[in-house]
Amino acid sequence: MKILAIETSCDETGIALVEGRKEGSTFIFETKKAALLSQALLHSPYGGVYPNLAKREHEKNLPALYEQFKDEEFDAVAVTHGPGLEPALWTGIEFAKKIAAEKKVPLLPTNHMEGHFISSLAQPNGERSNILQNVRMSALALLISGGHTEFVLMREWLQYEIIGKTLDDAVGEAFDKVARMLGLPYPGGPEISKLAQQHRSRQEVGQKNGLVEAEPTRGPFSGQILAAPKLPRPMINSNTCDFSFSGLKTAALYALRDRGGIQTLSPDEVAAFAAELEDAIAEVLVSKTRKALWDTGAKTFVIGGGVAANRYIREKVEALVLEEFPDVDLRLPELSITGDNAIMIAQAALVRALSGKNDAVGSDLRAVGNLSIAS
Repeated sequence: MKILAIETSCDETGIALVEGRKEGSTFIFETKKAALLSQALLHSPYGGVYPNLAKREHEKNLPALYEQFKDEEFDAVAVTHGPGLEPALWTGIEFAKKIAAEKKVPLLPTNHMEGHFISSLAQPNGERSNILQNVRMSALALLISGGHTEFVLMREWLQYEIIGKTLDDAVGEAFDKVARMLGLPYPGGPEISKLAQQHRSRQEVGQKNGLVEAEPTRGPFSGQILAAPKLPRPMINSNTCDFSFSGLKTAALYALRDRGGIQTLSPDEVAAFAAELEDAIAEVLVSKTRKALWDTGAKTFVIGGGVAANRYIREKVEALVLEEFPDVDLRLPELSITGDNAIMIAQAALVRALSGKNDAVGSDLRAVGNLSIAS
């Protein structure tokens, strides 16, 4: 079965053609063609995604990208209908409706978070091919992105339960907002990560040279030992799997004000601040993952979403599972699949369609900005 998928939930415009088949309990996906355009540079001056600008760019990008696919044959069109920015989602839905009608094929609504979950479980199977097999249930996913931070448990295929989520801001939003405070461009997560790694590398060199003690919040720069602020680890000791990151953003703001503002910080001090922020977020994610794994007894664990590309977080989560939960199967997604894309939408739609659980819809398909994976 071939599916043309369309993804416009935020600031990436994606179209992909993916062929899938089911052999017993195994799903095999082959990406025939994929195209993706990012709007990050356009939204950078706003420090985040501006919904109406995203909508306008999707309207411009979709026809241009579709030129690569218009002569292809496919059995259905899948489109993200939530969660996400509703103006952006509507653009993709209307475009998908038009294609489905012209090609006389079914239109399949697809949940964006299910796309992250399913694509993160799938493993590389050669060039442009992925295989989804041997998933021991129950499977637990930590889905972390600019708009979402949640633990999703799948006890049986395509049946989901949210066992923990952010009570306010998503982890990706915390990265972006603090990055903006530090004068870094959008998207802020990769910039924070890059500076944090620089700080840790310099700190390691300083320790080897005897210039600094092995403290995670201190590092040697320009012959000095600079103290970074200690940021809170929100809800790390709560007896739940929920998160909260709004207080972390506020603490970062106050810490910067106490130091006289960003203009008073040297580049090395900004890097130290970035490392402390990444440490704080990673420690919370690891602590909550430990509790979620203990509480659920999950046999498979996966992380997904844009923030799953953060190498430091991946390393810390991987270390937790390998050291404390050796019987749990850990699946880390390819870096190329962590961000929003249409391949993941196609894979999720294929799993549902090949399992007989994805019903086609007509012209009444609507965008649902707060759509839950458990709905």
